[in-house]
This record gives sequence, structure tokens and C-alpha cells, in this order.
Amino acid sequence: MATGLIALSDALRDWLDLGLRWTHVIAAMAWIGSSFYFVLLDQSLRVPKDPADREAGVGGELWEVHGGGFYHVQKYVVAPPRLPEHLAWFKWEAYGTWLSGFGLMIVLYYAEASSTLVKPGDDLEPWLAVAISIALLAVAWIAYDALNRLVTDGRVLWPALLVLVALSAWASA
Repeated sequence: MATGLIALSDALRDWLDLGLRWTHVIAAMAWIGSSFYFVLLDQSLRVPKDPADREAGVGGELWEVHGGGFYHVQKYVVAPPRLPEHLAWFKWEAYGTWLSGFGLMIVLYYAEASSTLVKPGDDLEPWLAVAISIALLAVAWIAYDALNRLVTDGRVLWPALLVLVALSAWASA
């Protein structure tokens, strides 16, 4: 039986580790695949030929074929005045990746914080190491969001993010 912040048997921890890793990898592949699809879609859009579509706010359209079926995709510049009752959202790939990754972090690091987050010889309590880790994640999220809202030039944004990541890694060591 393992001793840590969360009491998990070795077998349960191993099964959680395996299940979360596979879920994380599969969800990430789905997220990347749908992202590639939408990049292709955005790059393939053509100006709509029907003037009524342009007046309705359609900024681009694309005809596609897959599995013998034909699809007519229209991209609106802004949301149309009335959304359909059934709207397909591509969000669960990202949510699944994030949630399985956070679950994996709990199983791999937080459940055994005394050996994974605390250096031997440090006087830091495991629960405090977990709390600091979660606080740093929250601060990083807020800083990333604020920086993206303030800086619009990628040539400035990405080096600034690189410096912040390097500083946070150095400060956490």
C-alpha cells in the first residue's frame, strides 16, 4: 500500500495511470485531428457565390465529399441571427485532453507528493507542495490570459511567454 497525500494501492494507481495515459493520448489525437480539419477548412474557404449568402453574413463556403456524401460548409463572419437547435461543438476533445492530463498529474505527482514534488531533505510538507503547484498553475493561467489580451503581436508575445516559462521553471527548482 502506498503512502502519500491520497492513499492509493499500487495496483489501483497503476491502472489509473494506464487508463488516464491512454485517455489523454486518444483525446489529444482527436483534438489535434479536429484542429487540423478546421485549419484545412479555413484555408479552403471560398467567397460565397450566392449574394443572399453574403448578405446573411456568410464569409466563406466549401463543398466537401467524404464517404460518398457531399457536404456544403458555410462559415459566418459573426454568429447568424438565429442558431439552429442542434449545434455541433468541437470542445470535448480539448476538455478530455485537459481533464485526463490533470487526472494524470494527480495520480503521478500529487498522490505521491512526498517522493515526486518534495526533494529529499527539504522541510516542505507534501500537502503544501501540492498547494503551491496548484497555485502556480492558477497564476500561470491568469498571466497567460492577461498577456494574450495585452500583447497582440506574436513576435513580442511568444518570447515573453518563453521568458515567463523559463523564470517559473527556475523559481520552482
